[in-house]
Amino acid sequence: MSGSAQTIPTPFDEVAPVLSYSPVVLSIPRRPVDLQLRVCAPAAGTALPVILLSHGHGGSHHLSSLHGYAPLADLWAAAGFVVVQPTHLSSRTLSHRLADAPGAPLFWRSRAQDMTDILDRLAEIENAVPLLAGRIDHEKIAVAGHSMGGHTASLLLGAHTTDPDTQEEIDLTEPRIKAGVLLAAPGRGGDILNGPAAPLVRFLDTIDFSTMTTAALVVAGDKDDAQHFTDIGPDWHVDPYALAPAPKTLLTLFDAEHLLGGVSGYDAAETTDENPARVSALARLTAAYLHTRLRPGDDAWDTATTALATDPHAVGRVESK
Repeated sequence: MSGSAQTIPTPFDEVAPVLSYSPVVLSIPRRPVDLQLRVCAPAAGTALPVILLSHGHGGSHHLSSLHGYAPLADLWAAAGFVVVQPTHLSSRTLSHRLADAPGAPLFWRSRAQDMTDILDRLAEIENAVPLLAGRIDHEKIAVAGHSMGGHTASLLLGAHTTDPDTQEEIDLTEPRIKAGVLLAAPGRGGDILNGPAAPLVRFLDTIDFSTMTTAALVVAGDKDDAQHFTDIGPDWHVDPYALAPAPKTLLTLFDAEHLLGGVSGYDAAETTDENPARVSALARLTAAYLHTRLRPGDDAWDTATTALATDPHAVGRVESK
């Protein structure tokens, strides 16, 4: 549904009650397994905007699935969003079944197609979740993704690439998505992909951010050094900002490594820079950005960035173009 009347909960009320429901199961004919989703939503409110959240590949079995990213999903839902989390085919929960499937192990095209399938059936999802029917604004859609999920988000926001296996030019832009958040997303390819894991991501060789025209917030940790892919350092994760056209915003998190303080799960062992305060601040800042992008005239982002700029203990800095 859509409309001008909004009764969305306070964007930064961490104690707002949240409903979580999973799995919502969608049968997609071209998929080798059903698409399973987790949906989180505030217990109150109508005309709720939606965030499609794409998980990373990760080292944990269950965090790279609908079961992960609770530190973000919980606060985003409390801030007034409906958060939809698919288990992509790249999830480690499915690797034993899909190791030899076309597109394995990263299923980079399928991941983006999952999000389009979700939007195609958003009304069905809304009606499947108890107490959610009639509460979603289908015109206010955002995408967010971490790591490999950030690449998924970049494709949906307009980045183009060429399939390294077929040489087909790929455009997976999803026009229903109005804004995005890229968290520790991969950057450009080509000669700078010189690390030992580079052969896994040859689809990045031709990534073109110049076509990524949808508004986006790019989040990068200034200690996120992906040496397994490239030797250019943390600036690689800034590429989706630097190489894309306006309107784009860059949030650089100080002392943050690839998990940005622990976004993939509470107390995740793979988090090398665990910092719950940083994660909470990140969730609040991204919620403010998306509220303002999806609801023109909302001053949440201006308020949040003003506070950030004047905080002597700020978690990061913001620049825009």
